[in-house]
Amino acid sequence: MGLGRHTRMSTLTALLWILMILVLNAFHLKAHLQVGFYDQSCGLAELIVKDEVRKGLMKDVGFAAGLIRMHFHDCFIRGCDGSVLIDSTALNIAEKDSSINNPSLRGFEIIDNAKARIEAICKGVVSCADILALAARDSVQMVGGFCYDVPTGRKDGRVSLAVETFANLPPPTADVNQLTQIFANKGLTQEEMVTLSGAHTIGRSHCTSFNYRLYNFSTENGQDPTLDAAYATQLKQQCPQGSTNASLVVPMDPISPFVLDSGYYMNILFNRGLFSSDQALSKDSTTAIQVNQNARNPCLWRSKFASAMVKLGQVGVLTGNAGEIRANCRVIN
Repeated sequence: MGLGRHTRMSTLTALLWILMILVLNAFHLKAHLQVGFYDQSCGLAELIVKDEVRKGLMKDVGFAAGLIRMHFHDCFIRGCDGSVLIDSTALNIAEKDSSINNPSLRGFEIIDNAKARIEAICKGVVSCADILALAARDSVQMVGGFCYDVPTGRKDGRVSLAVETFANLPPPTADVNQLTQIFANKGLTQEEMVTLSGAHTIGRSHCTSFNYRLYNFSTENGQDPTLDAAYATQLKQQCPQGSTNASLVVPMDPISPFVLDSGYYMNILFNRGLFSSDQALSKDSTTAIQVNQNARNPCLWRSKFASAMVKLGQVGVLTGNAGEIRANCRVIN
């Protein structure tokens, strides 16, 4: 009986050691994501990314919105693994060519340029996923005037499937419950959802993403009654009914389309949210409070946005032995 008790104790001890090792391994993988990860291995990496973002925005400031949006769309599909950067092949349609992403995502060449320069001095060291996260941060700084530290150390994924975008990215028609659940699936709170939605204050949208609110909203009223009438008239002039021009675009925020500010929330308060998913934030009592707070306290929103972007950048990351460092962001090794 003593031997049996000893055996059971030994088994329990072994199980505890295994559990401890698993916990330590999980902590170790998480610890790989840290601010200044490349300080010793490629000290110029972050400066190169910032320089390429600066040059890109000098050509077209709209690339800032494209890079922030690209980072968001990357993280919501398989985590922040750079999979949105992978090109399609004859055998596979990649994320970037999903109807949700193409042609709305912009700035791929900025990532390519940064990657090429970094590879020239630090071959096989800096991941495409990290370059994208840094480029989004630099875009925020250049058009929003505020900055935050980006923990790095991500690895690149090897899979990119267009079909996965439809179930993971929020559509412009989503209501608050749907938005909350989609963000919760990625470990983000409802408040973080409202905060990150503020990125819609910059960039542009294709008319096809919202024209149903102008002409085909319901059988009783062709126009969405929650949309400000004067704003609807303006949008109709920019997006004529029956137009087959798929390239027609309008600014997300007509007041300050190239400045990352809290204007998005002011627009919602005045029923000028471009997407119904934007305006929906004013209809829920909890999110409406947050909309009001962000509209009236821009400094608070900027602080929350920075924190939410850092958390977004940690969704489903690959670290340690997982993933790879792509030599070319468009192609798996």
